[in-house]
Amino acid sequence: MFSYRHAFHAGNHADVLKHTVLIATLDHLLEKETPLTVVDTHAGAGLYRLDGDYAGTSGEAAEGVLRLVAGQKAAAAAPLADALARYLGVIGDFNPKGGAKIYPGSPFITHHLLREQDRLKLFELHPTDARTLDANIAQLEAGRQIAVLRDDGFGSATQFLPPPSRRALVLCDPSYEIKSDYARVLGFAGEALKRFATGTYAVWYPIIPRPEAHDLPRRLKTLATKAGKPWLHATLTVKSSKIVTDASGATHRPGLPASGMFLINPPYTLKPLLEAALPQMVERLAQDRHAAFSLDSGS
Repeated sequence: MFSYRHAFHAGNHADVLKHTVLIATLDHLLEKETPLTVVDTHAGAGLYRLDGDYAGTSGEAAEGVLRLVAGQKAAAAAPLADALARYLGVIGDFNPKGGAKIYPGSPFITHHLLREQDRLKLFELHPTDARTLDANIAQLEAGRQIAVLRDDGFGSATQFLPPPSRRALVLCDPSYEIKSDYARVLGFAGEALKRFATGTYAVWYPIIPRPEAHDLPRRLKTLATKAGKPWLHATLTVKSSKIVTDASGATHRPGLPASGMFLINPPYTLKPLLEAALPQMVERLAQDRHAAFSLDSGS
């Protein structure tokens, strides 16, 4: 259960979607002066090097954030949609000399945007990533603003709900390497809504040929609808999910072809931002003719 390391996948197309949504959501929530608490149930190591061994082994960033950065350097590059430009702007803040050698995970993106009065609660259970997260966060010298907890976010994150200010964003993005994660996400979301019905909840999930992956957004929609809460569902597909057989008869798995973000109580500003950004993600990150996006919402 401790095999997954996000360092291999940092900056890929799924991170582009997840972090574009995260930044746009935070930008809206931080417009109010009242303190905001952000809870990250699966924080990872927090900060990654895209020129290091892990990211270099997978090469996934080359088809994600690095492709976006390179595309913007082209002389004929069209202007980016506001949400996508904002995402690349935040990545650029961590790379003042240009490029994208450093990739901030959700903890560092969130801290970068938070104000002094806001709080960040980070959960990470993987022993190696938890130690790395501790060391990375220590460099920020953020004091009590950030709490790092080596615990199961599914089982423990709801202890911070509701926060004293009655304003919170909860990001839930497990690896889903364990099949039971899908059910645990749904259970966690249900418990969180019972404790704090007005919080904003953002769930990332992979879109893969597995029934649980396709059932999760439908079940989250049912959960939100029964609770009388608005919801938003965005997906990004960059390639086909089919296994390919080459001329020699060898089979090749395509890797992660698509991912989605499901939000309960999303900012009203998020949908129009994604309506402009998602088509550009498809255009710039497509790996074959199957690239596509979807965007749906309800209340």
